[in-house]
Amino acid sequence: MGAGRAASRQAGLSMSVAQRHKAETREIAEPLCRLEDLVDGRSRGFDPLGEGRDTMFVVRRGAAVHAWRNHCPHYDRARMAWKKDEFLDPSGERIMCFAHGALFDIASGECVLGPCLGQSLTPVEIELRDGLVRVRGKYAPGFRR
Repeated sequence: MGAGRAASRQAGLSMSVAQRHKAETREIAEPLCRLEDLVDGRSRGFDPLGEGRDTMFVVRRGAAVHAWRNHCPHYDRARMAWKKDEFLDPSGERIMCFAHGALFDIASGECVLGPCLGQSLTPVEIELRDGLVRVRGKYAPGFRR
């Protein structure tokens, strides 16, 4: 490997995850879905950057839609759902990390039970406009495999 290429690789390795995410964020032009497509009291995952996996999810509660990154604060690489679009506990009252059993408040994202007690899910800013659900601002890619 040439000296320039090695130096470039070393510089890339020294970037923090936060720095890489900041460098890779971008606007999402397409809406996630129509509001009417979200079933009240249910969750749904989305892949806004086309990474091949749901990196975020939403939960609809009446007129409110809450959006979160699809990772547990206890272990960043843990995806929350046990199968496609299943992010809620059996009662439908809490978000559940199926890797750890942690429970989260739907509105605040705060962990109320489990190994990440007191920590919170990472919110995704969304907007509801003209019957469409859109990511507001820039969105960073999900975790890398």
